[in-house]
Amino acid sequence: MSDMGSDAPFRQPLRKDQAIVAFDFDGTLTIRDSFTEFLRWRAGPGGWALGLVKLAPAVAGYARDRDRGRIKAASVREFLRGVDRARLEADAERFADRIWDRFMRPDALACWNAWGERGAHRVIVTASPETTVAPFARRLGAEALLGTPLLFDADDRVTGAFAGPNCRGEEKVRRLKAAYGEAMQLTAAYGDTSGDTEMLSIAAEPGFRVFTARPGASPR
Repeated sequence: MSDMGSDAPFRQPLRKDQAIVAFDFDGTLTIRDSFTEFLRWRAGPGGWALGLVKLAPAVAGYARDRDRGRIKAASVREFLRGVDRARLEADAERFADRIWDRFMRPDALACWNAWGERGAHRVIVTASPETTVAPFARRLGAEALLGTPLLFDADDRVTGAFAGPNCRGEEKVRRLKAAYGEAMQLTAAYGDTSGDTEMLSIAAEPGFRVFTARPGASPR
């Protein structure tokens, strides 16, 4: 028997007439993909190299079908299957703390904070797992997080699968409407890939690849 889901919903109530502003995470608020970096960091050099060898068939499959969800699920099976939820959450917290200063785009953070000062409801909408992005979302003071939920079994361990579709493309819009209603309106949205196109298309103020700054801090 499996628990179809990951964490409890990361979402504060939406106030009446509050502007909703959606941010993609990887490549938009950050300089590159956070999930890949997390897996690499957690596995260590040797574990990462061995895992990539084992993932070769999945990589070959991606070259044929370009199914991002499938190769991401393969990565979860290889690097996280059997990991206890509490351990994974603790690792995610450590990772966010270690990488923050050299990972977050300063111009994106300035925009994020500016919307916060204006009282907006800021939601991160990401294809990365909610569990690994949650520490970043909390540190940002996000009002909500919508991501790809990992599937945990009855013993609260990662099964190696996801509890829902990969949160990109049309799925981002579907998740937003599920959270805020079919009539929801985005005041603004920010993204950096084709996976954000549908979300940007429903925003009054779409921002595509508007953040380019890189953190000035040197790696610890």
